[in-house]
Amino acid sequence: MFYAGLLFLLGTALCSLAPSIPVMIAGRVCLGIGVGFASFSAPLYIAEITEKSQRGTMISLYQLVITAGMLLALLSDSLLSYGGHWRWMLGILAVPTVFFILATTRVPYSPRWLAMHGRRREARGVLQKVRGSRERANNELDRIEQNLRKTKGNGFQLLKTSRGFRKTLALGMALQMFQQLAGINILLYYAPHLLEHLGFSAQAAVWCTTLLGLANMVATGVAIVLIDRWGRRPLLLLSTLMASSSLCAFGFVLFAHVEGSMGSIAIIGLLVLFTLGYALGEGPVPWTMCTEIQPLQGRGLAIACSTFANWMTNWLISNVFLSVMSLIGDYGIFWLLAGFNAVFFLIGYFLVPETRGCSLEEIEQRVNAGYPLREIGQPGG
Repeated sequence: MFYAGLLFLLGTALCSLAPSIPVMIAGRVCLGIGVGFASFSAPLYIAEITEKSQRGTMISLYQLVITAGMLLALLSDSLLSYGGHWRWMLGILAVPTVFFILATTRVPYSPRWLAMHGRRREARGVLQKVRGSRERANNELDRIEQNLRKTKGNGFQLLKTSRGFRKTLALGMALQMFQQLAGINILLYYAPHLLEHLGFSAQAAVWCTTLLGLANMVATGVAIVLIDRWGRRPLLLLSTLMASSSLCAFGFVLFAHVEGSMGSIAIIGLLVLFTLGYALGEGPVPWTMCTEIQPLQGRGLAIACSTFANWMTNWLISNVFLSVMSLIGDYGIFWLLAGFNAVFFLIGYFLVPETRGCSLEEIEQRVNAGYPLREIGQPGG
């Protein structure tokens, strides 16, 4: 996370001060690598240091902070767009980056990582600090070390020897891919272009995109409250149903050429409904689930693979979105996205376990024992 912060700072400087397009591209590459580092390490760290009763809430809080950052970016871009201050749009990233770098110097190492590397005393110290009790720290450390003794080797060796790990790895990658195929990022990327195409003014399109960012943040806040009460599966299933139905209705509005104030209200309302549905479960649940279902010694490899799948899918659909829309029509692209969300629902229904209230060690024991994916969380989940 510290090195990610340094890359953010370097990338921000190159982009905001760029004298040419190649320098701008170099800055974007630095920012992209930094995002890869941070999006891999932050949820993994949160899962490994948080108690099981609060793990879903804490990882969802991570997602909430992301949506808050997106909203701040949209707000600052909307305000700076009037004067065309593009260098300030990019340079303002340096402010949160400095706070991020300072914060990484204050957090302890993951106790599970310390235990895996034989640093038992440090692991116990971190656990005692974050659990507030020597007895609870010792009990948790004993469970961690017991699992470590049962599972030998690194992630690549585990991939060869453990069928359960191969299944959880595949599920993690599928969750992250369909999180992007759901369509939220391309909607936020291209919403101004799409809304202008549908007749909105440039400034109205920018502010409508900001409204979507606000809806994204609000619904993620609701998910934080519900994820450790309702569970992961109910939120994911409700989310995919809301997202699929709203995108299907949005495509119908475009297909029927609903115009005037009624058309504008329907367009904005359905886009907001989709964003609310997405942020309720499709946003936070994959990040939470991917960090929970992986065995400790394969967790780094598995989170790296699922994060890679997330960003590669993001890159792919971002590059083909406009081309596909020109090929099958604006309504067709949203019916396609509705179909992806429907498939996401089926994955959630048939494959995703309920991990609410389970410790990482309990889940790992079920994975190693060869339980079906649906049952590696709560029995019968």
